[in-house]
Amino acid sequence: MSFPLSSLSSSSSLLDAHGWDSGWAADFAPHAAQGLIPGRVVRVDRGQCDVATAEGVIRADTAFVTPHDPLRVVCTGDWAAVDPEGADPRYVRTCLPRRTAFARSTSSKRSEGQILAANVDHAVITVSLAVELDLGRIERFLALAWESGAQPTVVLSKADLVPDPVGLSYLVEDVETVAPGVQVLPVSSATGEGVDVLAATIAGGTTVLLGVSGAGKSTLANTLVGEDVMDVRAARDVDGKGRHTTTTRNLFVLPGGGVLIDTPGLRGVGLWDAEAGVGQVFSEIEDLAGDCRFHDCAHESEPGCAVTAAIEDGSLPVRRLESYRKLIRENRRIVAKTDARVRSEMLKEWKRMGAGGKAQMEFKRQGRLG
Repeated sequence: MSFPLSSLSSSSSLLDAHGWDSGWAADFAPHAAQGLIPGRVVRVDRGQCDVATAEGVIRADTAFVTPHDPLRVVCTGDWAAVDPEGADPRYVRTCLPRRTAFARSTSSKRSEGQILAANVDHAVITVSLAVELDLGRIERFLALAWESGAQPTVVLSKADLVPDPVGLSYLVEDVETVAPGVQVLPVSSATGEGVDVLAATIAGGTTVLLGVSGAGKSTLANTLVGEDVMDVRAARDVDGKGRHTTTTRNLFVLPGGGVLIDTPGLRGVGLWDAEAGVGQVFSEIEDLAGDCRFHDCAHESEPGCAVTAAIEDGSLPVRRLESYRKLIRENRRIVAKTDARVRSEMLKEWKRMGAGGKAQMEFKRQGRLG
């Protein structure tokens, strides 16, 4: 059975609702010639997945799309080529090349990459106002979001818990200082505050909800979808943490257009080859670095360093520079595990720093002897 390109580009409303367009149709054409049908993966679990196709949501086996590389396994949001109706069992034969991919490093000692969502246009980072803001964690999420190719938005959920509008505005400003170029929205699913603005922001395209357990992602997903599609449990009063009510990544069609991927709460937010994303989050530091006297300035004690000058005059917070250094170091360690060139550069840097430390100690020792 063939599936002409002309019919693919004007496929059923179900495919269209899940984000099908002429670009995907063109990419799928070779698979259509083989008699396969297109569909979007809406859930993956236990070696199988649910796929939204023109005939409806079907169940398919993922045996052919589980390579050893964890970043290439089938994921919620992928567009797939699936066996046609009548095949038993039905398999996902391959996935189309991803336009964007949201990935992080796992918490395992191997530090492998883990794909969280595919073909995402908007990344909504959900932060609960029921607990103290963790600006460092927000910076991590933003780095991964920018690196993925998605446009991030920070949602300050449970805004009804901060009834003082002045106090709420200060919290928004605090987050805006670590999120250049990113919209920061206070939202309350309980009162409806900010929901319309968020819905309009993500209308069309694919949105992924990200955050730690208890951030209110599932409640927000239910609010945006317009029905209770996700189980919701109360967060603990003592620390605002919730249990993992979401255990798989699920894709839902939004009433205003586009689709939403809800994800399990993330305990760890490890970077994965996110140098460009880190640079985007700390764009003010990257801009300052361009004015340093030396192109390889480490922004420590070098003469003519524009970054340390900004620290001294108070225009750049010390916390921002420390966070930037931390994420850059972490990302380099991750990349070095698979990149021999980066490993060599890091080894040279460590040796240089070690030699400098020995020289400084010898200088001090000679001074004491003198």
